[in-house]
Amino acid sequence: MKFAVLQFPGSNCDQDCLRAVRDVMGQPARMVWHKEETLEPDETIIVPGGFSYGDYLRCGAIARFSPIMHAVKKAAANGQTIIGICNGFQILCEAGLLPGALVRNRDMHFICETVTLRVDNSRTKITAHMHDGELLQIPIAHGEGNYTVDQDTLKEMESYGQVIFRYVDENGEAIEAANPNGSVSNIAGVCNREGNVFGMMPHPERAAEILLGSDNGKKLFDSLLSNH
Repeated sequence: MKFAVLQFPGSNCDQDCLRAVRDVMGQPARMVWHKEETLEPDETIIVPGGFSYGDYLRCGAIARFSPIMHAVKKAAANGQTIIGICNGFQILCEAGLLPGALVRNRDMHFICETVTLRVDNSRTKITAHMHDGELLQIPIAHGEGNYTVDQDTLKEMESYGQVIFRYVDENGEAIEAANPNGSVSNIAGVCNREGNVFGMMPHPERAAEILLGSDNGKKLFDSLLSNH
């Protein structure tokens, strides 16, 4: 499987993503600068975390207009797999490739900690090596990770299995105390209805090796490879 890791001015998780897929998973991968205009049709695209364009305006609001995003939209329409992590999730929402939006954390503070996620849909390309209800330990680091969506859209998302991950406690319960940023329904990760565009605030690339404290994030990359 070939990977393309996008790189915007202000990206700071691009190298982490590149290491995860190239060095840990052993897959061919390349960096793609935001001013490029093409992507290869057989590439899995990662939109990494960071602070694209300094997070001016809203997070991801400027990056959505980068030349490379025209290619990303075309790739999405053609069924290529696209994964947005943290700022990448924000960019995909701003670009209209995923429903909802990411706004300021409930407590208005930047959060950097390890959270517990529950897998709510194991029938996707990024959760195929997991089971429903499985708990993962993966870090977050964001100031605008509060996922918001209107109730009608949320109901549609639930019916189509688009909610993939939720923030939960150690018992797997999606309670308010386990919600780090105020996201509606404790949502931590979603996909589009077609099941080829994914977004999540937690950083699986920062939990792809046990030396990082957890290798739970590697399961997402294992899942991707099992679908190849």
